[in-house]
Amino acid sequence: MSDVRSRRGIGFTVFVGTMLALVLVAASLMIGRVTASAEVVPSTRSAEAGFARDMQTHHDQAVEMSIIVRDRTDDADVRLLAYDILTSQARQSGQMYGWLAVWGLPQAAPEPAMTWMHRPIPGDGGAGAHAGHAGGGEPDVDPALVPDTMPGLATREQLDELATLSGRAAERRYLELMIAHHEGGAEMAEAVVARSSMPVVTDLANSMIAAQRSEIQLMQDLLAARPA
Repeated sequence: MSDVRSRRGIGFTVFVGTMLALVLVAASLMIGRVTASAEVVPSTRSAEAGFARDMQTHHDQAVEMSIIVRDRTDDADVRLLAYDILTSQARQSGQMYGWLAVWGLPQAAPEPAMTWMHRPIPGDGGAGAHAGHAGGGEPDVDPALVPDTMPGLATREQLDELATLSGRAAERRYLELMIAHHEGGAEMAEAVVARSSMPVVTDLANSMIAAQRSEIQLMQDLLAARPA
């Protein structure tokens, strides 16, 4: 009977966390619509559009992991961190969804994820500074150069494992996975900053880099304080 109650409790917590994330996404969708300019519109294969699509996927996994761990531990520091990541990344995900809507671009990518990240950086012998904008062309990328997964993304098996843990074991696994996840997210944000001249995109990406680098240090400290 206690196992049944436990499963019901987990399900309720995940439901509440998911509803919170959806509310934040809806609110941030409006922010994205307001902040995205329709005067300079990126092409659907641009770094800006690719970043907006792929970072939504990346953020959504961070939200999922944070919802899981908040029910698997009573530790105040880890729960607060998870809540902060959940709310901030759900909000940013909604904002990027709003950009694509304002730009009139599909949410679905026309090419494999992360292709944009493997195109030349403007000024490094590749396309011009505004190659990603309307009227500019994006060079094709050798499919062999595009990885199968996004930087730092956890596997389904790792997420399933996290959901089976509790207490310190859950805290440590979450911190390990989220450190790698943040490192990958910062790498993606740095890639779009190098390839975009749109302030709405580079401002958000730079804020992601600063926040995630700071949280990586915090998580490393939390991990060190929780030896296996």
